[in-house]
Amino acid sequence: MLHTVGNMLSTNSFVYVIALDFSKAFDSVRHSTLMDKMAQLAMPDQVYNWIRDFFYECYHCAKFAGNVSPLVDITESVVQGSGLGPAAYIVTAADLRPKCTGNSIVKFADDTYLIIPAANSHTEEEVSHAETWAARNNLHLNCAKSHKIVFRSRRLRGKADQPAPPCSGIDRVDKQTILGVVVNSKLKPWLQLK
Repeated sequence: MLHTVGNMLSTNSFVYVIALDFSKAFDSVRHSTLMDKMAQLAMPDQVYNWIRDFFYECYHCAKFAGNVSPLVDITESVVQGSGLGPAAYIVTAADLRPKCTGNSIVKFADDTYLIIPAANSHTEEEVSHAETWAARNNLHLNCAKSHKIVFRSRRLRGKADQPAPPCSGIDRVDKQTILGVVVNSKLKPWLQLK
């Protein structure tokens, strides 16, 4: 992702990176949608059938004070801690692509980063596109937890456009944590120790 931002900064005065947050992403994956997308992959039938069996005909009930609730069919969610969970989410998110040519999307399991150079600075359009995709896939784009950071070119600083105000509902930040690495708006990363 940082390589993509660096390349874009060589010809643009700034680059936006929007960290998109999909609420309860693993819990919201609809099994029928996932299996439709899996059916399009080049995988052996027995693997597809094994995955289908893993997700279908799962039920849940609760027991409290000696009373047992009726069984409820589980039609969505992937187990985040399972070996199949992250891969299933990745298949679900595989068709999320940028709307505008020249923009980029980088995904790490359920972490999604939209990268937009100054030349394509219509961020509202890209965020709206991601929101529409999310709705089609039973997900919800949580703008309150999404963040936008602006990286500026050192070579072109002061010579070009100023970044537009942040997208409605998405806060602009000066640093962003990306897989445990904090990157500030000057593009200087450092490891975050916990």
